[in-house]
Amino acid sequence: MLETLRLGGNGRVFNVGKLEWLSHLSRLKEVDLSFTNLSNANDWSQVISHLPLLQKLSLRHCDLPSISSSSLSVANSSTSLTYLDLSDNNLPSSAIYPWLFNVSSNLVSLNLSSNRLKGPIPEAFGNMMAIQELYLSDNLLILAENQVWGDSVLNEIEKLPDFMVLDLGYNLLNGSISKSIGQLSNLQVLRLAGNSFDGDVISEAHFSNFTYLQKLDLSYTSLTLKLNSRWTPPFQLTQIMLCSCKLGPHFPDWIRTQMGILTPDHYISYVEYLDISASGISDSLPYWFWGSFHGLKYINMSFNQISGTFPNNSIHISHLDPSSNNFSGPLTRFSLDYNMGTINLSKNKFTGSVSPICNFTGAVFLTLFDLSNNLFSGVVPDCFGSFPFLTALNLGDNSFSGSLPSSLRSLISLEMLSLRGNKFSGVLPSSLQNCAKLKFLALSDNELSGEIPMWIGQKLSSLVFLSLQGNQFRGRIPHQLCGLKYLQILDLSVNKISGTIPPCLNNFTSMAKKVSLDRRIEHHILDTGPRFLSPEGVNGEFIWIIQVRHVDEALLTWKGTKQSYPQLGLLLAIDLSCNKLTGEIPEELSSLQELVVLNLSRNHFNGKILQKIGHIRQLESFDPSSFSHNRGLCGPPISPNCSMVEPPPGKAAVGSEEDSDEFMKWFYTGTGLGFARSWRHSYYRYMDNAKDWVYVTFVLLKARLVRRINGVSTRSD
Repeated sequence: MLETLRLGGNGRVFNVGKLEWLSHLSRLKEVDLSFTNLSNANDWSQVISHLPLLQKLSLRHCDLPSISSSSLSVANSSTSLTYLDLSDNNLPSSAIYPWLFNVSSNLVSLNLSSNRLKGPIPEAFGNMMAIQELYLSDNLLILAENQVWGDSVLNEIEKLPDFMVLDLGYNLLNGSISKSIGQLSNLQVLRLAGNSFDGDVISEAHFSNFTYLQKLDLSYTSLTLKLNSRWTPPFQLTQIMLCSCKLGPHFPDWIRTQMGILTPDHYISYVEYLDISASGISDSLPYWFWGSFHGLKYINMSFNQISGTFPNNSIHISHLDPSSNNFSGPLTRFSLDYNMGTINLSKNKFTGSVSPICNFTGAVFLTLFDLSNNLFSGVVPDCFGSFPFLTALNLGDNSFSGSLPSSLRSLISLEMLSLRGNKFSGVLPSSLQNCAKLKFLALSDNELSGEIPMWIGQKLSSLVFLSLQGNQFRGRIPHQLCGLKYLQILDLSVNKISGTIPPCLNNFTSMAKKVSLDRRIEHHILDTGPRFLSPEGVNGEFIWIIQVRHVDEALLTWKGTKQSYPQLGLLLAIDLSCNKLTGEIPEELSSLQELVVLNLSRNHFNGKILQKIGHIRQLESFDPSSFSHNRGLCGPPISPNCSMVEPPPGKAAVGSEEDSDEFMKWFYTGTGLGFARSWRHSYYRYMDNAKDWVYVTFVLLKARLVRRINGVSTRSD
């Protein structure tokens, strides 16, 4: 007779329908239908209640329908079910609690995470005398008005002799955490992350009896950990997650006790995952840190004010993120372990050459490498052939020089490449076209030259963001760029590009049609660790999961200021300003219905400005600064019509260009700066609604000023 049935994990290939057939398999002890479609199985609770030998049931992410009242009336209390996973099903409290508390007498592990449970935490959970693991994260649970955290529900749970896992992360819990939580003496996992304990203080008393605690997750709770610097915890943690808690200003010394013990025979490793990011630490990294973490696989201490240098010897790590701190000194060598690695050293003060990257051990595992916003300099070594699985490479905002390494051709998995804000020179190497998966290419503010390669539009067809701003590119805009149908931001400004705008730019599908866009370009890197610490598992073998998330930020000059835009899909933009482009604005641009920003200023365009380009007419971005310094352009917003346009360069009879445009030079300089933005927006909104005579008066005043300047100039001669 069949005792185990596993159809789960097949990407919802199976649409199971009703489960009546399952009731005939009366000898079943284990059923796993996770990730199958059970949306029509409104009999699931009845069937499960009639499997007398069932011990383990997993129905994760199955679109389970709510339990009907008729199902409740026939539910039997199960004495065999010990493991139940109904997570990720969007089940409401009213649909699950009555059935659950009727079949739960012998439950050891219960996972109701990511449903729609709301209201106070039922004290009936405390009646599950056999329960050891309780996962209720990602719901809408609160504390009742008369409940104090730890003095109500926990009073019941404290009576449970073998309780080991409490996961209440990402609910709506608030208030204070009672010291009585320390009475859960057998607890191994405590996860309260993502709740609102703002202002509450945690002391040694809360942890007094946690002898067996392995995983502590208080991330995003705003808790203050006020612990004595000489405190020795009673536990040895393998995971420490304290992101956004208040630990500072000093580096917490108690972490040293969790780092491991070096004995004459071997090294006993403890903590493997450490996250103390954004925790208010403003201190030097302790001398013992780099020599004590041989077992650590993940370190995140970003967004603090930690100073210090890296050791001379190699750092053994899988995932390292000390970004946004005050680290300094030269780059060290890294030895990467396991199946993948990520290194983010951005926004520090590291200096010198990056040649050590050629000596990384296990470089083949590196997937994300960010050295941006440091003080690195020199030529980037040509050894990227050692990083075949790299998906994101950011060397931006340093002082690198020389040509781009030809070995970039080896990065066939690369999705993000940022080299902006350096001194790279020469032409774009054709080998870069091998990086066919690129979505984000930022080469702005360098000294690159030559023509814009045709192969960008032919081979890099997945590009969402392309910036060549602030270089020395010349020649025409290749019409092959029109093949970039996913492009959301195109910035070719501040170059020496000539010729006309290719009419085929209306092929940018993301700008021409209302389509579903990538709001941001993210890199989600999943890695697995070797220990049991989370409910996810494979074939009954528990694992824990490391997730590294990296967001690519677009840098764009808009309204006179360089700004970062992590939400790409909210800003669809074309910037061709400060070039030598000529001709008329192609009528085809009017079909870019979703375009938000268009900057064509400081070129040599002529003719009439298109009056409707996407959303621009309705937004502040459609102002004169987007078309300024094109002496042949006419029409709103720079003039009411095309009968009052100034003559193009070469036909002016009086005065030099510098003198005759002195007024407008001052005008645009003042309005282009960030401090004048709010005034400028109000002014242009007024001008859009004003009568024509207001504009005529403005032109006459300017003309008088020009004549006066020319008259003074003539007399002085």
